[in-house]
Amino acid sequence: MESIIQLDQQLFFFINQQLRNPVFDFIMPYARDKNFWIPLYAVLVAYFIFLFRKLSWIPLVLAALTVVTTDQVSSSIIKPVVHRLRPCNDAVLSSQVHLLVGCGSGFSFISSHAANHFGIACFIIVLLHHRFRWITPVALCWAALVAFAQVYVGLHYPADLTGGALLGMLTGTTTGIICRNILLKQNPILFTR
Repeated sequence: MESIIQLDQQLFFFINQQLRNPVFDFIMPYARDKNFWIPLYAVLVAYFIFLFRKLSWIPLVLAALTVVTTDQVSSSIIKPVVHRLRPCNDAVLSSQVHLLVGCGSGFSFISSHAANHFGIACFIIVLLHHRFRWITPVALCWAALVAFAQVYVGLHYPADLTGGALLGMLTGTTTGIICRNILLKQNPILFTR
């Protein structure tokens, strides 16, 4: 376990220190900021309303349930149990961290940002991959960018992202399949091209 933690810290410092550059210093604080993505969320909501019409409340409720689940499981269950300090809060490491945003007082493992964004990405993939084959790599790259930014700005270790991504993918895929099955029963034509 000690060697895994050490490797995780080395990878953190590689991303946080060795990859430092002015472009990433400008972009990454925005990439990890959920408010920055509000226009994208609004477009997704509008598209779900357009695509599913009277049934749009179903994917909207289940998308919200996805985020609530990933957020609560990561923040209220896993983080208090694991109790891992953020790199920027670790007394031994904090002076070495290139911190680009406020550190916060929460714990590190698992990353709620990673869990939430991978959850929504997988939910969208399950619902829309039959219409847009490109949605899978685009959605996963988007979630990975948000997660990577969390390490780059100094808030999380890479293992935190891995745990968050796994929770998000499991949750988003599950709620996506449930949503798809409900919609298929209501109107099977929705999932034909």
